[in-house]
Amino acid sequence: MRRIAVMNQKGGVGKTTTTVNLAAGLARQGRSVCLIDLDPQGHASLHLGVEALGGTPTMYQVFSGTKILDDVRQMAAPNLWVAPSDLDLAATELELVDASNREIVLREAIDASVANFPFDYILFDCPPSLGVLTINALTAAREVLIPLQPHFFALQGLSKLLETTALVTRRLNRDLRVTGIALCLFETGTRLAADVTDDLRSFLDQSDADTPWGNAQVFDSRIRRNIKLAEAPSFAQSIFDYAPKCAGAVDYTALVEEVIACEEQNSQPLRQAA
Repeated sequence: MRRIAVMNQKGGVGKTTTTVNLAAGLARQGRSVCLIDLDPQGHASLHLGVEALGGTPTMYQVFSGTKILDDVRQMAAPNLWVAPSDLDLAATELELVDASNREIVLREAIDASVANFPFDYILFDCPPSLGVLTINALTAAREVLIPLQPHFFALQGLSKLLETTALVTRRLNRDLRVTGIALCLFETGTRLAADVTDDLRSFLDQSDADTPWGNAQVFDSRIRRNIKLAEAPSFAQSIFDYAPKCAGAVDYTALVEEVIACEEQNSQPLRQAA
């Protein structure tokens, strides 16, 4: 089972779009996938037509200990399940502030349900912050995938993301590592996009192999700006159902294939000294 946290503390970079369409694309390739929505806005859930209404169990109940993951997940499409969230999840940050195990609640919930959680992939859609919910995702995950817009300030924010990953690796999850960076909202033919891509590759090539991102890659797939990707959530569909022949579907299909190609490489967890 691959556990991948899709994270970026900056909003508007295609994080949820990438999580949803990566999950849907993997499911279409025959993998069984569970998308765990950790953003209180619940956009990943809504994108796939799963809305937490009334007494619908959500990830808030999992964090509060009143429900288990098996009670929360809902089938959204063949091979694809969603564990939805809603605004109640925002209270988790405060409710867990004094809890001694606040960083490992999600990992323990997954471990407790693993016998009834037979998925090939678990994807975590993290909130656009580095708070308790994101730390829980990093502690429960084995891999990190970072969607990044190829702009200068995105590079500045990347250093903070990597610092957080290193901190979690040292203290909470020795198996965590960065699998790769997916370039989103990519504007082909621009000098800026090309320069940022070159800077990213240069940084990763020069990184110490012992760091969590030492073997990370910049995925060859480029998620180009595409209006269909922006329209798909309003129809509660992945890009593959909404516009299967558009550029967005082509780009995410390529990204899915690259992620699948990493399966053998990622079968060996990273081990580091404490």
